[in-house]
Amino acid sequence: MKENFFQKDIETMSRKQLDELQLERLKWIVDYSMRNVPFYAERLTKAGVTAEKIKSLSDIQYIPFTTKDDIRDNYPYGLFGAKMKDIVRIHASSGTTGKPTVVGYTKNDINNWSDCVARLSAAVGVTDEDVAQISFGYGLFTGALGLHYGLEKLGCAVIPVSSGNTEKQAMLLKDFGTTVLISTPSYAMYMSEVAHDMGITNDELKLRIGLFGSEGCTMELRDKIEKGFGLFSTDNYGMSELMGPGVSGECVERNGLHFAEDHFLPEIINSNTGEKLAAGEEGELVVTTLTKEGIPMLRYRTKDITKLNYDTCKCGRTHCRMEKVGGRADDMLKIRGVNVFPSQIESVLAQIEGISPHYELVLTRKNYTDYLEVRIELVDTNLLENYGQLEELRNLAVAKLKTVLGISAKVTLVAPRSLKRYEGKARRIVDRRNEGQ
Repeated sequence: MKENFFQKDIETMSRKQLDELQLERLKWIVDYSMRNVPFYAERLTKAGVTAEKIKSLSDIQYIPFTTKDDIRDNYPYGLFGAKMKDIVRIHASSGTTGKPTVVGYTKNDINNWSDCVARLSAAVGVTDEDVAQISFGYGLFTGALGLHYGLEKLGCAVIPVSSGNTEKQAMLLKDFGTTVLISTPSYAMYMSEVAHDMGITNDELKLRIGLFGSEGCTMELRDKIEKGFGLFSTDNYGMSELMGPGVSGECVERNGLHFAEDHFLPEIINSNTGEKLAAGEEGELVVTTLTKEGIPMLRYRTKDITKLNYDTCKCGRTHCRMEKVGGRADDMLKIRGVNVFPSQIESVLAQIEGISPHYELVLTRKNYTDYLEVRIELVDTNLLENYGQLEELRNLAVAKLKTVLGISAKVTLVAPRSLKRYEGKARRIVDRRNEGQ
């Protein structure tokens, strides 16, 4: 069996070597940003920060944060650090409101990006003998092309099927002998349902690895996907503002997502105070790009809640590992004074027999009080005709949710396949709190 490293010398660098490399590159990116991005020149000058003044990695604390609003305020190319003649790719986020966040890549950025994706793919056992089916939508979204280039660099045969036409997707899984599936976790779950409805069994498929990303995936949902498709499910992390997929990813140990620390410098902060937290403490992830030329990011606030582990992994990789994102600071729901993350709800529902992983959260407001309704699909249609069993299942869900969330939520059980399916990121929240107010 081939060793599952793509750039072993880099992936197994000592902490001392990593620190030295990060410090050298931190100084470089500060100088680069100062010289090439007027926005950063003004910010850094006002903060009194120069490359020469950075003597240690801890000096990063003196650099001001960058936010998504900063990118939008400089739409479309105001934060680019390279001239347009040197930009070879432009991507943008799918933002639901206002202008999208636009990012650019130089040839060097694309090369580094594909290296990072090749690394995380190799780390879970993908090799040049694999056939990879990319079921992300191709376009301005970074997911599809990001994985595409990295998997090609690793030597995979790539099927750029894109998203949609799920029955055809299932057919190709079988007919093309797909061994690696790339999609969102929720779409993988849906695809397995469709494949089984078509009479395709796991024995007829060659699937062995799932490279899932673009949305959160609890361990409970992961287990259901693995059972549904008979594969080894893995998680990877990234966002267009930083690069796209490849910022971090799981290895075969699945004990945290390895950060590509030679290209990104991660920190954890207190979301409310901005204070930097110690290793192992949970908070908001902040990332500085160390090699990005197209659009450098200094201390970018991701809004993702996680923590970092700097111990060497059993797989031999030394780069720090981030815990699966437990929620987003801006996705957190405040219900009657209680902080609620959709991931908490997903974990509860996945443990209840008879309930599918498909759900919807409906927020309403009455007499200035917020209410949460959790709409959940049943696995068996016959349950709808058995009031006693239905009520027992509903009460169980209500009780378990109250134990975890600390508040009461209305639970509505609906027929199988009645909730909308998504080919990209699943949209779970329906906010009706401002309707009729």
